[in-house]
Amino acid sequence: MSNSILTIAADSKVSMHFALRMDALATDGTRTKNEVDSTFNGKPAEFVLGDGNLLPGFEEFLIGLTTGDHKTFNVPAEKAFGQSNPQNIQEMKRSSFAVDMPLSPGLVVSFADAAKAELPGVIKSIEGDYVTVDFNHPLAGKDLEFEVQILSVNADDGVEA
Repeated sequence: MSNSILTIAADSKVSMHFALRMDALATDGTRTKNEVDSTFNGKPAEFVLGDGNLLPGFEEFLIGLTTGDHKTFNVPAEKAFGQSNPQNIQEMKRSSFAVDMPLSPGLVVSFADAAKAELPGVIKSIEGDYVTVDFNHPLAGKDLEFEVQILSVNADDGVEA
């Protein structure tokens, strides 16, 4: 019986911890990394590589990693959530919102698109009777840093190293 190690490849079943960070500006003006999400203190993420649940730009960096690997890598905006699209920023009348809804910049509001699907938008500004809403993904235009720790790799199609 050989002691082979499976490496991550298409259709691999992977269990891992991850942390997602992005650049932020500290109050003193220096650049820092802001943690957006992490599983390191909880339940690990489990997925099948290539099933469409992960960013393709993120998956690229996982290919070839094995159980026990602990890596940090950067995914540029173009391979993450893309660049922010100015056409996804809309100006709406204040009267389009509930009268008792307290609006403020940064507030995420749920809208319904033409197919009645939920579409989140972030309030960017309020000027007079107009509210500017950004329908881009909140991480669009952002370069992302991922830290991963591979806990297990299981796959029928895994590549043996």
